[in-house]
Amino acid sequence: MKRTIIKIDEDLCNGCEACVHGCHEGALQMIDGKARMVSELFCDGLGACIGDCPVGAITLEEREAEPYDEIATIERMIPKGEKTIIAHLKHLKEHGETDFLKQGVQYLRSNGIQIDFAQVHNHAGAGCASKPVITPAQHQQHSGGGCPGSREMSFGPAKPMATGFKMVNLTEPVNENASQLRQWPVQLHLLNPEAAYFRSADVLLAADCVAFSIADFHNRFLAGKTLAIACPKLDSNKESYVEKIKTMITNAHINTLTVVIMEVPCCAGLLGLAQKAVAEAGRKIPVKLVVVGIKGDVLKEEWV
Repeated sequence: MKRTIIKIDEDLCNGCEACVHGCHEGALQMIDGKARMVSELFCDGLGACIGDCPVGAITLEEREAEPYDEIATIERMIPKGEKTIIAHLKHLKEHGETDFLKQGVQYLRSNGIQIDFAQVHNHAGAGCASKPVITPAQHQQHSGGGCPGSREMSFGPAKPMATGFKMVNLTEPVNENASQLRQWPVQLHLLNPEAAYFRSADVLLAADCVAFSIADFHNRFLAGKTLAIACPKLDSNKESYVEKIKTMITNAHINTLTVVIMEVPCCAGLLGLAQKAVAEAGRKIPVKLVVVGIKGDVLKEEWV
């Protein structure tokens, strides 16, 4: 598959840190005075960091790329030194990518590469047994350096919703209005299609306006699913959407894809993007179409 990834010319980099603050995914960090890509897995390829670089040290390159390979990533980082490797492993841990983290650590140990593993194990990121409460001020200081509002997070599976009767938990109050959102971010341009929350998941691809139209959107459509939202009319670079959905199908092995659109004609383009991705993917999955009226009523719900 084709992927667009940033490329850093370390000879040109002057260490100003501007690109780090422009990275939505926190894939860049300043290490030894240079901007370093600590995780290609989380580079969304949008290039927001390019415009922030005053010396032109960052460019975009599009290339045919194999599915993300943690071992290959670690091998490329080894020459950059221990700090870069530790930053990468911390980044995997705080984003809940435990499988890749285990692969990286095992490779380093198997090949006798010594780093301070205690810095990784003691890092209070996602997957830790206990996690401190992060205040908004602390969140701004996130070591990933990217926009805090776009930091990738998994909330874990939402609590199951009952159908036809109320499920009563004697230890917790019932909250029928609880959010069913399981991850962040949700906008398709910002999503990493190989993130842990996509693996073997049922995915809901919803047009931006849908959630504002359906009163019970969370309980009826979002519960138990991983969410991606997009606007087929106003969003740019929609071909990247096809590539991301293909990657979800082929690499993340999603189970099903439910596409929820509005009845307005322009919204049908979202189904078209999804169908193109399914047709080009390496495996087939069931696709459901839901069409919502502008007054919030469901006009159509069928497997396509």
